[in-house]
Amino acid sequence: MAEKKEKLSAFKALKLSFGALKLLWGKHPMMVVTKLCESVFHSLTPYVNIYLSALLIGELSSGRDLKRLLTIAGFIVGSELLISVMSKGIEMWKTYHITDIWQQLEKLYVDKFMNMDYPDVDSAEIQGLWSHIKQLKNWRGNSFMYLNNAVCDLVSAVTGIFGAVALSVGLFVSKTSTGSVIGAYLDSPVFILTLISVMVLSSVVPPVLQTKASGYRTRYSEMAKFGNRSFGFYFYGRHLNRAVDIRMYDQQDMICSVADKIPTYTTDSEIAKWARGPMGLLHVAASAVSGFFTVCVYLFVCLKAYAGAFGIGQVTQYIGAVSSLSGSVKKLIGTLGNIKVEAEFLEPNFQFLSIPNAMYQGSLTVEKRRDRKYDVEFRDVSFKYPGTDTYALRHVNIKFNVGERLAVVGMNGSGKTTFIKLLCRLYDPTEGEILLNGINIRKYDYREYMNIFSVVFQDFKLFSFSLAQNVAASVNYDSERVISCLKEAGFADRLETLPNGIETGIYKDFDEEGVDVSGGEAQKIALARALYKDSPFIVLDEPTAALDPVAEYEIYSKFNEIVGDKTAIYISHRLSSCRFCDKIAVFDNGSVVQMGTHDALVSDEDGKYHELWYAQAQYYTEGK
Repeated sequence: MAEKKEKLSAFKALKLSFGALKLLWGKHPMMVVTKLCESVFHSLTPYVNIYLSALLIGELSSGRDLKRLLTIAGFIVGSELLISVMSKGIEMWKTYHITDIWQQLEKLYVDKFMNMDYPDVDSAEIQGLWSHIKQLKNWRGNSFMYLNNAVCDLVSAVTGIFGAVALSVGLFVSKTSTGSVIGAYLDSPVFILTLISVMVLSSVVPPVLQTKASGYRTRYSEMAKFGNRSFGFYFYGRHLNRAVDIRMYDQQDMICSVADKIPTYTTDSEIAKWARGPMGLLHVAASAVSGFFTVCVYLFVCLKAYAGAFGIGQVTQYIGAVSSLSGSVKKLIGTLGNIKVEAEFLEPNFQFLSIPNAMYQGSLTVEKRRDRKYDVEFRDVSFKYPGTDTYALRHVNIKFNVGERLAVVGMNGSGKTTFIKLLCRLYDPTEGEILLNGINIRKYDYREYMNIFSVVFQDFKLFSFSLAQNVAASVNYDSERVISCLKEAGFADRLETLPNGIETGIYKDFDEEGVDVSGGEAQKIALARALYKDSPFIVLDEPTAALDPVAEYEIYSKFNEIVGDKTAIYISHRLSSCRFCDKIAVFDNGSVVQMGTHDALVSDEDGKYHELWYAQAQYYTEGK
């Protein structure tokens, strides 16, 4: 069982609740207003029926004046018609204003991710928090909408209390007329105060007990999170990349056997045991107290009517009003308790949404030089990823100029990709500095600095948009330029086969005529995207890993033509593909251990490059 969380204080719960309401108001004020109006309307309309019904029954049981009966009946019919029309109108108004709130709430998280510092996006801790939020949504629903509904319930409860008090006050102030001992006792202020105290207590206790019962669901949230994740994986995780293995190795029985053992929602689960025990007892106790309250109300009203305090019509009015008063008090207390419970689910949402952007954004404008003369220098740069004590890079010193071809090579885990992430300022160095034209890159405007790089990462992604939009990374694009970049990237032959040319959708998620592309084709599209951006630096992280040898040769044979006057930084495991580069930086254990041309490095028999080269030498022999 998960470790017990520290209990949330009432003050913090209230602060979180107001914060959520403020957020909802900022996103969609009319939705909040509409829901509040609906709550007030629906809380008051029952009292119209109670009052008019009491008048009708009273007239039928006493005067029976036809004109008065018809007038009351007319009011009842008219009020029912008016309430029905207004209710439908409010419902349509609410539907209109609430339509896009779910999308806006989801967009809230998307916008946060889009604007979050990359180190936070890449953080296992933040990803864990986001996973926690998603699992809570599966368990409890959207906390922001739940809170909005709770606030509306509060308004409804308060309005209902005022309406009920207005209709039930006569029950306690009307005097009996029989002069009997029972009548005198019923009129006694002591008895009335005692009865009111009992009624208030009977109204307050049930929601308190039910809130306590609901607290068990909160305690179960950690286990429910694991259960939802398991269900999502085993029952709803129909990922295409698993389908082949499941069939080839007949794994379905193994998967189902594991899924059957997930205890989260079975009759043997902890929540089921609580439901049979304390949760169930609390709900039973709440119902028993409510029943006791109902008995008290009926008995008091009937005795006062018997003692001549009022007629049959008022009996209907007072029973209905006092019962509604009790219901509104219960709703008020229960909603306050639920808001406190729900605040615990709001907390991780606000924790996520309030993550600050800590990376300095800079203000200097990156000089846009026609000659593209940019010098980059890593000066004694060391780096370790957040949350770790191990350095991914140590004392890296590299300087290169625009127009050069720099290859970065080394074993897996030697720091090559980390070097690129620091260069592109996805991360800032832990120690040392990176300079662009002699100025620390942290001083440049963040977006402007990133725009001087076109990068093809090894784990790049394409989106289910048109081919042209994928290449341009924009809704608007230059068609001729898109085609030119695709041809330069070696995609010309495949382009001729596409049904709608560059307007063809990539993948079939949103376009039935979309096409699936192979890994190598996707890599060519990603390369075309980097060319289309036309930045002075082009960074290629294993750009030909998914290409066949012929396509790879095609790219390399015209690599200089493709890159033009840009600076190319090239990461590769295939050392033969680095021979065209002006410089080769050899990484090992997070440090640059060698720097030079291919010929110079391969001739150094004691060097790391020589070792790597001859480890792969079988692939470079003449004729292969």
